Amino acid sequence: MSPHAELVSRLRAAWLSGKTRPTEYRLAQLEALGRFLDEKKQDILEATAADMRKPPFEVEVSELSICRSELNHTLNNLGAWMKDKHVEKNWATQLDSAFIRKDPYGVVLIIGPWNYPINLLLVPLIGAIAAGNCVVMKPSEITRNVERLVAETLPRYLDEDCFAVVTAGVEETTRLLENKFDYIFFTGSSSVGRIVMTAAAKHLTPVTLELGGKNPCYVSDSCDVQNVARRVAWGRFFNAGQTCVAPDYVLCSAEMQEKLLPALREVITEFYGPNPRESPDFGRIVGDRQFQRVQALLHSGHTAIGGQTDAEERYIGEGPGRTAGGRGELQGGGPTRCGPRHPARQPSLSSLPTAPTVLVEVQQDDPVMQEEIFGPILPIVTVASVDDAIAFINARERPLVLYVFSSRKEVVKRVLERTSSGGFCANDTIMHMTIPSLPFGGIGQSGLGRYHGRSSFETFSHQRSALLRGAGRESLNTPRYPPYAPHRLPLLRAATETKRRATCLLL
Repeated sequence: MSPHAELVSRLRAAWLSGKTRPTEYRLAQLEALGRFLDEKKQDILEATAADMRKPPFEVEVSELSICRSELNHTLNNLGAWMKDKHVEKNWATQLDSAFIRKDPYGVVLIIGPWNYPINLLLVPLIGAIAAGNCVVMKPSEITRNVERLVAETLPRYLDEDCFAVVTAGVEETTRLLENKFDYIFFTGSSSVGRIVMTAAAKHLTPVTLELGGKNPCYVSDSCDVQNVARRVAWGRFFNAGQTCVAPDYVLCSAEMQEKLLPALREVITEFYGPNPRESPDFGRIVGDRQFQRVQALLHSGHTAIGGQTDAEERYIGEGPGRTAGGRGELQGGGPTRCGPRHPARQPSLSSLPTAPTVLVEVQQDDPVMQEEIFGPILPIVTVASVDDAIAFINARERPLVLYVFSSRKEVVKRVLERTSSGGFCANDTIMHMTIPSLPFGGIGQSGLGRYHGRSSFETFSHQRSALLRGAGRESLNTPRYPPYAPHRLPLLRAATETKRRATCLLL
């Protein structure tokens, strides 16, 4: 029997009992989750600081505030979302009731990453609770202090019959995926997403895969350079660059690069001071393997700003070292978010894996352009025009988000209409994530499915079609029964076929 099979079976029994279906139950669990965020705020701040030296301000903005906003948006709208959606009917069913019922899937599994260990675990959880599911949560073991906090305290707030937290490393997580779940929500790398999807396919389990990729940022010649520098630097170096929606590289003309470099240098100093190592507002890369991977990327192109690294000041605890990837790992290779389970350790609060860095003269085949950076490095690639930038973007895998900066609306519209990406944001970075009513998700290599706000509720809900017919009026059904008579066919078609409305062509 697979590990946790008994747990999954217990949660399934609770779901089958109908316990999670009433609106009042869902609201009560969501309110309890809100109390967890409020009462454990200081513990969350301390745990994220111990794991990654994440600045409290960044935790408030990217972890707590987003979760509260998502929670309040759901509480404000859940009643409306749960209502049956009545649909248009044909003539034969005019006296009946046809609607879509939002049913919970059942027992769902949510696998969270380490880079935003509260946000990216709890925001999907909000949707799963709202939709009436039972949930198994698997936080990342790399952010060990947050994992411990979630595992020890969150179950005290939620109904333990219906919600559980599982702590697991690579091998245990692989075994966990052997269990039959009714839905799996995974945030991590595309390589691990394939592993999750393969495991889900054995049970024909639907999945949402929130992955990543290389997010382009096109900067046109018509823009306020200082504003661009501030917004791009903030998005790139927030959380030490360990953000799936961070701008991964800049595309601009050679002339714009000459203007942008001094502006970026000035902004980086403004944000983090002359020595970012001493700044309380610059976070740390989570582990040694990730540091080594990011450091290797510095050999691409030419370093125009930053580039300093300091591996020696990282504190290494007793016992075997921890393999830490960038985005999620069930087996080796590539940037990942989850890694093997080893004894806990904390990074030194004085260590600086990599300073905020800008690279120029970057070639398309350089390592920094081959994989998601997931660190505080910003490459700049020069292009001759907006059309060249569009061609560059379209020649690669479709990204999680695409950014464009321009004071000309026609440039923004051109990039939006001629490219494809999970999301799109003009004249800023990351801020589209703060709107619960905007669905979030990737396309192709950057993800499958979407969530946030109503999209979270719908992701974890089965759209169940329902037709409630009356038991009488049998004479109306006679035309469809054998023995078939050709003269009945026109009547039957008129009763069941949808007619095309008159159209007007604008010439």
